Amino acid sequence: MTSRERFLETLLFGKPDRIPFVPGWPRESTLKRWRAEGLPESADWLRYLCDQIGIEPPNDGGPGVQIRHTMIPEFEEKVIEEKEDSIIVQDWKGNICEISNQFDFTYLRSARDFCTRKWIKCPVESWDDWELMKTRYDPEDPSRVPADLPELGKQLAERDHVVGVHVHGPFWQLREWMGFEGLCAAFLDDADLVRDMIGFWTDYISVLLSKVTAHVRLDYFYISEDMAYKQHAMISPEMTRSFLGPCYSAWRETVDANDCPLYMVDSDGYVGELIPVWIESGINVTDPMEVAAGNDMGEFRKSFGRTIAFRGGVDKRAIAKGGEVMSRELARLEPVVRDGGYIPGCDHGVPSDVGWSQMIEYADGLARITGWK
Repeated sequence: MTSRERFLETLLFGKPDRIPFVPGWPRESTLKRWRAEGLPESADWLRYLCDQIGIEPPNDGGPGVQIRHTMIPEFEEKVIEEKEDSIIVQDWKGNICEISNQFDFTYLRSARDFCTRKWIKCPVESWDDWELMKTRYDPEDPSRVPADLPELGKQLAERDHVVGVHVHGPFWQLREWMGFEGLCAAFLDDADLVRDMIGFWTDYISVLLSKVTAHVRLDYFYISEDMAYKQHAMISPEMTRSFLGPCYSAWRETVDANDCPLYMVDSDGYVGELIPVWIESGINVTDPMEVAAGNDMGEFRKSFGRTIAFRGGVDKRAIAKGGEVMSRELARLEPVVRDGGYIPGCDHGVPSDVGWSQMIEYADGLARITGWK
């Protein structure tokens, strides 16, 4: 099978020849540790890892479709105040926050590593702020989608790798504008503002998505939400259904019109309360299924059957411990792997307490339960 066929067959509960091999991705500090423990400095870590365990590296690369759904123009990145151990900065999204002075703006732009920050002020605190923010999201800006979409669509018609579009979900995006505390308060204190923001984001993404789907048949549509704590969702299932459900459903209609089979959502934390709402809205894959937050693949499969597929779900703490602890973790998950609709992998970014030898040991076990060995 091609990597595309294997990916789709797995997550759609079909009959793949083997399960995609996706062990997880190291953060900057993790990769630094691995280089010090035996990973050659110039080596591609995944290819070298596959060589160490005796399997062919996944052939998942190829051209895709990139849309720019973030703000244009961005805010100026600037240091506002320097302290002894930290700096107060304005980031590209307009947030004022405090971070350790061992980091710089690049850590606020991408998940290079685990960068803790203290929020001081967010860009949207009123209706006036919101009206100004809207001007940064013009879906007709030609720079938001590839200029060669028609040609790209023809090029991708016979691809053997998966292609999808990744955007911020409504909860994620509103939190970017208002901050977590501000958003949660607004759900109760200014519901009209929240609904206006969600409605705007729904329509904005729908327009961008339709521009892509006019030329490219997608394999997946992926939204980032991160809306759960260790034990519960950040807002109730009822509030999720009322405020966010219409957005999810509207995007599902656009996805369906493109015959896109996978509608995927990412959220850290315990998502058991949210899964029923997501299923109602047409979402059929979720990740990363953090074990420390109480997500249990076996129990979820019993509860939800084959209405939703999963990715991730391997306890990062067990990977770090290695040995019998890691072996028991993979054995725990193997029945779900065999049942289908599940691509196992580290349940978040691979942290720096996972050594290179533990990564090799874990990857070897993962290759065995996914059919690569």
